[in-house]
Amino acid sequence: MTDERLRRWRLLLGPEADQLTGLGEDDSRRDSALTALYGGEGDGKRGAGLGASSPKLHRWLGDVRTYFPKSVVQVMQRDAVERLGLTKLLLEPELLSSVEPDVNLVGTLVSLSSAIPARTRETARAVVRQVVEEIERKLADRLIAAVNGAVDRSRRTRRPRMSDVDWSSTIRANLKHYQPDQRTLVVESLIGSHRRSRSAALRDVILLVDQSGSMAESVVYSAVFGATLASLRSVTTRLIVFDTEVVDMTETLDDPVDLLFSTQLGGGTDINRAVAYAQQHIRRPADTVVVLISDLYEGGVAAELQRRVREMVASGVMVVVLLALSDSGKPAYDHELAARLSAIGAPSFACTPDAFPDLLATALRREDVAAWAEQEGMAVGR
Repeated sequence: MTDERLRRWRLLLGPEADQLTGLGEDDSRRDSALTALYGGEGDGKRGAGLGASSPKLHRWLGDVRTYFPKSVVQVMQRDAVERLGLTKLLLEPELLSSVEPDVNLVGTLVSLSSAIPARTRETARAVVRQVVEEIERKLADRLIAAVNGAVDRSRRTRRPRMSDVDWSSTIRANLKHYQPDQRTLVVESLIGSHRRSRSAALRDVILLVDQSGSMAESVVYSAVFGATLASLRSVTTRLIVFDTEVVDMTETLDDPVDLLFSTQLGGGTDINRAVAYAQQHIRRPADTVVVLISDLYEGGVAAELQRRVREMVASGVMVVVLLALSDSGKPAYDHELAARLSAIGAPSFACTPDAFPDLLATALRREDVAAWAEQEGMAVGR
């Protein structure tokens, strides 16, 4: 066995496998960090442990960030909180500032927001803002381009006013009529958009977001997407969060960090009540997209929920159900309810944040969302 393979086996098996090979200084620090969190698992023994000592935990956080890649750091931090109950890691500003920020950490911070002491709140907000800004840098421009492109495309006309002509599209569409001898392009058809009022949005988007504890990551992404959509004139955006209560967060969409700290992650779920509230705010069904983001574990009246969704679809509303809006793999959800909603015209599937801009553009163009999802490899509830 090569030295590299022995080294890897030694790190995998832990201190009990010291006889395999020695470790260098960096590997020893890696091994200590792993042993503190996972040591002795399964044999009744414990390794060094993290304990309750802030200095010890602070050193551990530093070693983890130094000796492991970012993706591994995030997993180890999450395990430290969940497996060892180290909420202290998130409640002390010195420790929190040493953490590698990620979406799961934001979800945990938001769920603990009422317990975060005053001395830690600004640090917690800074961590959340860092993650929010990273998501915005990655996805906001794509969402804006996708939404504006979908709305503009849906308003295309072959008889535009001269001031509304899209000359680039017109030239491309008429290149086949180019006359090389005369060096002239014969324009047989103009392409442009219907004129619209600067104050009138063309589509209404309602985001209905389940804030039960299992949906924390989805809530984070929904807040960022909702704030981005609210900045567009081409759509009006309403963001509604719910558990057993329903809260309209539309007025806080200017700052997703404030929005997140206003949510109450955890508790039960009454999807039917949330859908009933959304129905009251549908002004023009044929121009409305409702995105329900929930794992569909309904604590309310499921039959009533299905009736309401059926009514919305029949009236012309485009209803899409996202069982998760996250990168965390296959979600847990109510398969039976997902299948029933899909069958009445509200396709139900899990969606990654990267795919959400294209999903929303497809819905805004009123194309077949279920077909799009299946083409993208997303399993639609059946």
